[in-house]
Amino acid sequence: MQVNKLKIFNELSKLIPLLTYQESKDEIIVVVPSSKIVFVLKFLKQHIGYQYNLLSCISGVDLLDKNYRFSVVYDLLSLVYNSRIRVKIFVNEITFVHSSVNVYINANWWEREVWDLYGIYFERHPDLRRILTDYGFEGHPMRKDFPLSGFLELRYDESKKRVVSEPLQLTQEFRSFVFETPWQ
Repeated sequence: MQVNKLKIFNELSKLIPLLTYQESKDEIIVVVPSSKIVFVLKFLKQHIGYQYNLLSCISGVDLLDKNYRFSVVYDLLSLVYNSRIRVKIFVNEITFVHSSVNVYINANWWEREVWDLYGIYFERHPDLRRILTDYGFEGHPMRKDFPLSGFLELRYDESKKRVVSEPLQLTQEFRSFVFETPWQ
């Protein structure tokens, strides 16, 4: 039993302010305002006609040099209707996202991962701390402006018989490469 995609668009557009709507193969993709994300997720989960009970992924995307720096993407699955929907929001570096842990309990670790790697803050998250990097790690490594070499260098010190970390010292000045420069 498939969900009627036009029905989803018409109903959602009546209940929430959709910014955009598109279809890609078997998926519906909607962009909503970041302030409405918890309402949209709760609606899609609890509505009898949709029943998107499974949050399969939350992803972060860095859109460097755009009006909104980041995109947070929620992938939902309805096992009852065998359909998928992708809900996107766009935020800048100082805007927070409301946590969806109260709607989908498995959002906990994904939101922690997005915060750890991109620095997108989730308001009212029950345990927002680093999950993939060390607690003393500085920065967010999946941002496009994060240096490829990092800030610290790890090496094994034979005299101390342990791994030591030292601030990274580059021998030449950092250069930013503009892709169009060689062709202009």
